[in-house]
Amino acid sequence: MPALTACASFILTGIRAAGVRKIPSNFLKVPFRTTSLSYRLLCDDVMSRSFDRGDRRGYGGSGGGGYGGRGGDRGGRGGYGGGGGGGFGGARNGWKDSQPGERLRKPKWDLSKLVPFEKQFYQEHPNITNTPMAQVEQYRAEREVTVQGREVPKPVMEFHYASFPDYVMEEVRNANFERPTPIQAQGWPVALQGRDIVGIAQTGSGKTLAYMLPAIVHINHQPYLERGDGPICLVLTPTRELAQQVQQEASKFGRSSRIKNTCVFGGSPKGPQIRDLERGVEVCIATPGRLIDFLEAGKTNMRRCTYLVLDEADRMLDMGFEPQIRKIIEQIRPDRQTLMYSATWPKEVRQLAEEFLKEYTQINIGALQLSANHNILQIVDVVQEHEKDNKLSRLLEEIMGEKENKTIIFVETKRRVDDLTRRMRRDGWPAMCIHGDKSQPERDWVLNQFRSGKAPILVATDVASRGLGL
Repeated sequence: MPALTACASFILTGIRAAGVRKIPSNFLKVPFRTTSLSYRLLCDDVMSRSFDRGDRRGYGGSGGGGYGGRGGDRGGRGGYGGGGGGGFGGARNGWKDSQPGERLRKPKWDLSKLVPFEKQFYQEHPNITNTPMAQVEQYRAEREVTVQGREVPKPVMEFHYASFPDYVMEEVRNANFERPTPIQAQGWPVALQGRDIVGIAQTGSGKTLAYMLPAIVHINHQPYLERGDGPICLVLTPTRELAQQVQQEASKFGRSSRIKNTCVFGGSPKGPQIRDLERGVEVCIATPGRLIDFLEAGKTNMRRCTYLVLDEADRMLDMGFEPQIRKIIEQIRPDRQTLMYSATWPKEVRQLAEEFLKEYTQINIGALQLSANHNILQIVDVVQEHEKDNKLSRLLEEIMGEKENKTIIFVETKRRVDDLTRRMRRDGWPAMCIHGDKSQPERDWVLNQFRSGKAPILVATDVASRGLGL
């Protein structure tokens, strides 16, 4: 083959705007949850909220300079180059040696003193009990579902077989879903049994509701939050866009039982997020970096967390969040329920699962390796570098010939995103762009413009490659 520059410019075409159904706000009776005044006090006895404030660490150190002081907040007392440690160094550990969450002290958990919590809520529907195993295996085979673990329950082929309470089923009916997706059908019974899960499924398979509906049931069986309590359910995600999407589902399906949530991520003001946490929320959806900041600053805690979700675990590890994830999990009681969802099953994800999950059930939908979505026609056209712009222009003329079509163009770097968008707009194409350096309000505005069709061409880095619901 002649020496060609391999370029994988995948252009997703013909994405039609999806209608948003408005859910009626008919509130059902809120399920009874006991109030436990002693719950928080007992947890405090087991896990004291001790923070090493790191006066001699951070960017410089309070006696050692520069950017330091109290863990690197603003400025030390010694100036940029002065102080006992000088420069970036600080008196003990310098900026180069700082680690995410280093000021968080690992609790010494004593399981005998932890307040027990309820996590087994599943009651198998008689129709599922009477379903022959041959029919179950046929269902799994047709949908490429494989399971590993002890006594894995049968999948629930219909929503009303899942033993969800009325306050969940009401919102499911309002959403007009036909039937559960494979990851939901197999995942719900396992999650409602209070067991740990590893779910391997491609983006768009319904993973969010696979863990969010059991989370709502779990929360409603725990004591109410007291002042100073952290969340009961923590969902860690790799990006702010995915965090916001998860929050939308949490708000929609948690409204009947008045479950409060907040979304914690970088790139937005900390004030509103801190106020939400201080008021008390049952569900916190967070990116690891911002959550570590709040934990170190004492703005929230994980004393009440009993339901942990790692969403898109493979991508979080790819983005270098493993140290933050480990620090966060250390702050959560070890008898928690943990659910890990991933699009792939590499060695790093397996190691994380083996370390932090207990006797987990593994549910695979399709292949374990990242694969193309078979519902989408994908065409790879390998061209030389100097041919790419002309090829793209011809493709856009063909694609945008139909008014309702939309196009996403993925490129490798942020600079390339900006350059390509400028050239396209100069040539008259209605293009907008997003990448990691854009502010959160700008990213939200661009995505809304794309969804509404006002800007039908989106140029992006891989920040938009998963979980945006576009």
